[in-house]
Amino acid sequence: MFNERIKELRLSLGLSQVEFGKKINISKQCVSNWENDNIQPSIDMLIKICKTFSVNSDYLLGISFTEKLDISNLNLKQKGIIFALMSYFDDIK
Repeated sequence: MFNERIKELRLSLGLSQVEFGKKINISKQCVSNWENDNIQPSIDMLIKICKTFSVNSDYLLGISFTEKLDISNLNLKQKGIIFALMSYFDDIK
């Protein structure tokens, strides 16, 4: 599950494996190994990944199927835009 989620999140930001690796100071090979389910990240690296994607570890590890977005660092205007987008998508269901 982790390998699928990390790839999904990386692609959702439009990042290559190289670009994502640079963001968290690891090699492309390491990212590739995670995505191919060859190795798992350390706990310290898992924390970096969660912060980079603004998700919790339960989501990344497949414990929770609910993706949560941390908007605590956004200003009021940015939060308003997020809430407006959420309302828009609720309306088109």
